[in-house]
Amino acid sequence: MEFPKRIYTIQDIRKASGLVKMGYKHHLKIRGTPVFKEKVEQALRLIRIAGYYDFFRKYIRSIVETDGLTQLRETEVAIWANEYAVQDHVDAASLFVQKANHMKEYLQEKLYFGGAAETRSVKKRIEFLQALERESRNDKVKERCEMLLRSWSESTFL
Repeated sequence: MEFPKRIYTIQDIRKASGLVKMGYKHHLKIRGTPVFKEKVEQALRLIRIAGYYDFFRKYIRSIVETDGLTQLRETEVAIWANEYAVQDHVDAASLFVQKANHMKEYLQEKLYFGGAAETRSVKKRIEFLQALERESRNDKVKERCEMLLRSWSESTFL
């Protein structure tokens, strides 16, 4: 079966979900300027190091540069990201994992937005940062993970 080009209907969601359950993974595409593409590749390398690349490829098909807000585009199985979202490759990687978790919940037909859903996705982001801090050999990456984790722990959000 072929993965739906767009996910608009409940049938599209169920088809996509079934494919993911059978092990489908996207061939990730990055669209944008050369600088944007390089920044995204840096973030994706960190996703690989933390052991989340297969998870990410299950739920995200592309990352597209936009001048607007960074957001998950569920119907396109894509993350639209602006240049500011990818400046810090550690934070960008954690944001991408968070958006992949949103997409996972969308395909599972869960309520994937709002307070409880946002809490679950932030927990996934924190889990990712902890894994990256543990798995990375780069001291600067470890320090950035520690700083971001401290920031999230101080948040009243969780």
